[in-house]
Amino acid sequence: MNPLAQIVRATRPIYRKLSTTATTASAAKPIPTTGFCFELTDEQKALQELARKFTKDEIIPVAGQYDKTGEYPWPVVKKAWEVGLMNGHIPEHCGGIGNFGVFEECIVADELAFGCTGITTAIGGTSLGQTPVIIAGNKEQQKKYLGRLIDEPLVAAYGVTEPGAGSDVAGIKTRAEKKGDEWILNGQKMWITNGGVANWYFVLARTNPDPKCPASKAFTGFIVEREWPGVTPGRKEQNMGQRASDTRGITFEDVRIPKENVLIGEGAGFKIAMGAFDKTRPPVAAGATGLAQRALHEATKYSLERKTFGVPIARHQAVAFMLADMAIGVETARIAWQRAAWMVDHGQKNTVMASVAKCHASEIANKAATDAVQVFGGNGFNTEYPVEKLMRDAKIYQIYEGTSQIQRLIISREILTAATQTN
Repeated sequence: MNPLAQIVRATRPIYRKLSTTATTASAAKPIPTTGFCFELTDEQKALQELARKFTKDEIIPVAGQYDKTGEYPWPVVKKAWEVGLMNGHIPEHCGGIGNFGVFEECIVADELAFGCTGITTAIGGTSLGQTPVIIAGNKEQQKKYLGRLIDEPLVAAYGVTEPGAGSDVAGIKTRAEKKGDEWILNGQKMWITNGGVANWYFVLARTNPDPKCPASKAFTGFIVEREWPGVTPGRKEQNMGQRASDTRGITFEDVRIPKENVLIGEGAGFKIAMGAFDKTRPPVAAGATGLAQRALHEATKYSLERKTFGVPIARHQAVAFMLADMAIGVETARIAWQRAAWMVDHGQKNTVMASVAKCHASEIANKAATDAVQVFGGNGFNTEYPVEKLMRDAKIYQIYEGTSQIQRLIISREILTAATQTN
């Protein structure tokens, strides 16, 4: 039996048992929702250690290879599925364990991103596609589409962004027209993570042609299968960073969607799509934090090895202060995603905190990666050293799942709305 299979057999039953014990305990004694605790539970520590070992053994050794080839890392994704690092939030009635909250998903993302954020996005991107079905799907939809992700290593995708509509979701042009018991879908999506490898997509389409119809009523969410006639993924995009992630445009041409694949009902799509972000932005922030942690790790190690003027460059205050600033960023970014994830897991509205975490962590990742390159000097600009990849990978965190500018817009609107209501 290979080492990975041993990990699978040993870890999954233990973690399942720990989760069952924790669930039983929490049912008997409600989890407190006041006060602060920065200590992970034993179950969360076990999950963190599993993700950390997986990163060391399965991701770091192949990260450079996938960055160069741009291939989708199916072997790594399948291993992550086997050991239980994917789909932990899928409900039990679908065959899942159902013991992951957003917090646990963030723990995994933080650890995996230390190894490679491109592979992390390949593994974790399916959660974005799944979330609309988890929060808005009925039991039949969940069992059919989430269940198949449990039965075999398949992934889902989230189809909202279009060539002319990214942050401006209300500008979506993809349309679905009702014809009897079916909907006919036409349009094009762009920059879809897992676009060419997904088994099915969550797709947001305009179903009310009236341009004056508010976004909250104009769009409908659908589950669309990859193999249906008329669904055509485009070429894999050659991106600056996170090259292991499969990013493509998708064309829908007269795709027939049965009424059973509508989420909630006609006109509910915008609310579903936006509601998913409260759960998916904290893991994105966690991934950015993991990248920043790796940048700090590499810069610290190199600064102790590289010498100038007879001493390691870490002994020069200019470099030491850069390391200190990176550490400050990593710690504050981690606290931000922890709070955002904790809030949503405890039923609290976390829209502002999710945006705070995503915006802050993405900017910390970019600064940490840039500073790591600076610490490496000329070597940092060379592909033989690890930090140039970190710098390329970091940039997308300020763009996908809502740009940093959109996060600030969300935060400022919420602040101003609350202030107006108070006054």
